[in-house]
Amino acid sequence: MDFAGDVVEAIRPGNDVLYLLDQRLLPERIEYLSCRNGEEVSYAIQVLAVRGAPAIGIAGAYGLWLEALRLREAPDFNHQLYQSANRLEASRPTAVNLSWALQEALKAIDGLVADESVSQLKTFADNLLADDIRSNRRLGDWGLSLFPEPVGILTHCNTGSLATGGYGTALGVIRTLFRAKKLREVFVDETRPLLQGARLTAWELQEDHIPARLITDSMAGAVMAKGWVDGVIVGADRIARNGDTANKIGTYSVAVIAHYHHIPFYVAAPLSTFDAHAVSGADILVEERDPQEVRLIKGQSIAPDGFPAYNPAFDVTPADLISAFITEKGVIQPPYDMAIARMKERRDVAE
Repeated sequence: MDFAGDVVEAIRPGNDVLYLLDQRLLPERIEYLSCRNGEEVSYAIQVLAVRGAPAIGIAGAYGLWLEALRLREAPDFNHQLYQSANRLEASRPTAVNLSWALQEALKAIDGLVADESVSQLKTFADNLLADDIRSNRRLGDWGLSLFPEPVGILTHCNTGSLATGGYGTALGVIRTLFRAKKLREVFVDETRPLLQGARLTAWELQEDHIPARLITDSMAGAVMAKGWVDGVIVGADRIARNGDTANKIGTYSVAVIAHYHHIPFYVAAPLSTFDAHAVSGADILVEERDPQEVRLIKGQSIAPDGFPAYNPAFDVTPADLISAFITEKGVIQPPYDMAIARMKERRDVAE
């Protein structure tokens, strides 16, 4: 496995290609997909070869650059490129980072000719990748301020270097806590149906020698009842203006159990994950995936063939179950409506 410093390279751009670490194969095999156009990037996003809201936003930006390379001689370059952006945006509907990155990329090339657009889109995607790593490290530092002494943390799904440009959001906070000697242990939900916690988060923690134990999703309440968990930190795929948060399915259940046990529940996410167009969770479209993902584990059937299954990829956690949001610009405390708006304004002014 190649590293950039201590960052897993899940996204690696080449001269005319984008290499994506195929996360479907982890932890058994480490292989990269070679994407040479937007369609191949879109496919990688759809099948979860690349996943995690920040990571698919970055991959989408590189996918648009690859499309600009492919279309640079087309007489209707701009029209076709916008169509490519629409197809990339449709790859996964819930995570707002994908649409945000593509919209910002298109703004960056407004008024440019084809060759200039190719160059600018590559620069935009490179900067987005580098900025995400820097933002995650700042986010980790802000998370450190919430824990004055060593703690046990429970996390759900994967929010590390594999899900971002590098370092991670919720897992970035955990990494920072570990380095500051403020972490006792991490409890890792397996995260059914696709086991992102068991396959990916556990692998990242093991690579970093961070003390952790894997638990099934149904064990979260049991370890909280034992007093082993001092805080829950999760990531996010889209956050509404009132603080309602869409994240990997099962997050809502963890939030309810944490609330019952009076354990703080934190969401770690960059400000690009906050959606100014979503007033509440009711405005967030939740992706539904193939029911076969529920009936199978790594290709092995665990249910009667063809038995009906429900497979939403995400759920929405109400804002009143969230103790605070950890962002690259600071910690957002409730009440959220005005606090989120003010933090977004700070980000826009800084840019």
